[in-house]
Amino acid sequence: MPAGHGLRSRTRDLFARPFRKKGYIPLSTYLKTYRIGDYVDVKVNGAVHKGMPHKFYHGRTGRVWNVTKRAIGVEINKQVRGKIIRKRIHVRVEHVQPSKCNEDFKLRVKKNDKLKAEAKARGEIISTKRKPEGPKPGFMVEPATIETVTPIPYDVVNDLKGGY
Repeated sequence: MPAGHGLRSRTRDLFARPFRKKGYIPLSTYLKTYRIGDYVDVKVNGAVHKGMPHKFYHGRTGRVWNVTKRAIGVEINKQVRGKIIRKRIHVRVEHVQPSKCNEDFKLRVKKNDKLKAEAKARGEIISTKRKPEGPKPGFMVEPATIETVTPIPYDVVNDLKGGY
């Protein structure tokens, strides 16, 4: 028989619950607060069938554009042929988690603001731009000392007598 092309085809391992993570869903999943503009990762929970996104969106990161009672509207980019389309889908809260994709950027902004405040107090102007790592500094290679190794001639007569 030919392979099926259903909505959940080829998701046997994709939607399977991880090892030792089966059973009830923790309450913290439902108590998280999502705001419009937050980045979220779509991670399908196979135990909850309602509000489950299509397998294409599993593992994708998007931005929250709508918050309802039990679901979240997520805006995700999808490449269709040559163009990227911004798709808007509604996903239940069990299938999303807050993304950490923006964490480094937020930390860098805070650090830069702190550095700017310190520089302003000293009366200096500093650049907080990220600079690419330049070339490594040059150095001279010391020539290795050449040591000539010659083999010791094997003496059969002394070897038989137990010499050396």
